[in-house]
Amino acid sequence: MEAHNVSIPLLSIVPFVLMLLSIAVFPLLWEHFWENNRNKLIIAIILSIPSIIYLLYAGFSHKLIETMVFDYIPFIILLGALFTITGGIYLSGDIEATPKVNSIFLGLGAILASFMGTTGAAMLLIRPVIQTNKERNFKVHTILFFIAIIANCGGLLTPLGDPPLFMMYLRGAPFTWFFKLSPEWFVANFLLVLIYFIVDSYYYKKETNLTFLKDRENIKPIKLEGKLNFVWLIGVVLSVAFLNEQYLPFIEKNEYYKFIREAAIVVMAILSLLFTPKLTRQSNNFTWEPIKEVAYLFLGIFITMVPALLYLETNAHQLGISLAHQFYYYTGALSSFLDNTPTAVTFHSLALGLGINEGKLVASIPEELLRAISLGAVLFGSMTYIGNGPNFMVKAVAEENNIKMPSFFGYIYKFSLIVLLPIFILLQLLFI
Repeated sequence: MEAHNVSIPLLSIVPFVLMLLSIAVFPLLWEHFWENNRNKLIIAIILSIPSIIYLLYAGFSHKLIETMVFDYIPFIILLGALFTITGGIYLSGDIEATPKVNSIFLGLGAILASFMGTTGAAMLLIRPVIQTNKERNFKVHTILFFIAIIANCGGLLTPLGDPPLFMMYLRGAPFTWFFKLSPEWFVANFLLVLIYFIVDSYYYKKETNLTFLKDRENIKPIKLEGKLNFVWLIGVVLSVAFLNEQYLPFIEKNEYYKFIREAAIVVMAILSLLFTPKLTRQSNNFTWEPIKEVAYLFLGIFITMVPALLYLETNAHQLGISLAHQFYYYTGALSSFLDNTPTAVTFHSLALGLGINEGKLVASIPEELLRAISLGAVLFGSMTYIGNGPNFMVKAVAEENNIKMPSFFGYIYKFSLIVLLPIFILLQLLFI
């Protein structure tokens, strides 16, 4: 039974909407309740039950199984492996916090984000950036640009960079296709680093002489520990790039052969655990709680998402979204306030539902629509603290270090609306 031949009730998407709203609202209104990962799992299970019952009753059990086996499991294995491996790399030191040094940190992070994931790059660099700037009086702007560049816009070049892109990869986009987003990656990150350099130079001139004196007295050379983890990281990159149908045609004979890739990724994570000294992870304040949070929340998201995807595929033509710039802005708008991964998957399903079969197709949809969805999801994930997972993590680490960050709405009107949105509009005018 296919979705196109069946009427999918709008009511079936309510659990999905409630799941996304809980992720957006609970941290703001019931922060203490939401801090406990067990409560996240309880919410995910409660909201999943109606979706499971509906899918079984309506004859869509195969869709549920496909989503959990071929989307959720690879998704969690990749994120878990990147989290494990990057958690074994520790960067320490305190160099002079000049605008040039800070801009180099952000530029380096923009490159690393695409190959170790936005979460991995953000967690690797946030503490050294804070340590380097601790003598500076003005540092909030540095954290804001850090979120935009390293936790979001830097992750555009590979499926490892940001989870929405990995979901597009799982839907058939070749690993190397994402390199086509390099012009957009370069323009977005170049403009952000350039604007940051100008802003930081302004604040640098406002610092006192005592600040400069303290900064120069407390210099410690940059030191990198856990270097062997870069070998395992390269192993993950190569697994995702080459262990697929494109290079191993026999995988097409049995879809479960796809898990050769996941097996290789798991091996890399295990090697990281075996060969990284415990002290290195302790220096990184490494715990399993963040990846548990992702696993629990996305369990609920992936289950409740199935009826929503079926609904969009069935009703795509009635929704009036068919042009690339519409996909860009609609994906972007939802990615700003909901998690950008399910948003990207949702709009991919919408594009599938349009039934376009002519022109160049990538991941079974027109290439220009995939480009718009990928850009909208990754870039606009930086518009709020809740658009992408690392945003809140960076904010939390900054606040642990007594940096007073803007409120949820303060971030939007002080930073994203005046700095990020004009750049994202320019990118649409240039490329979409």
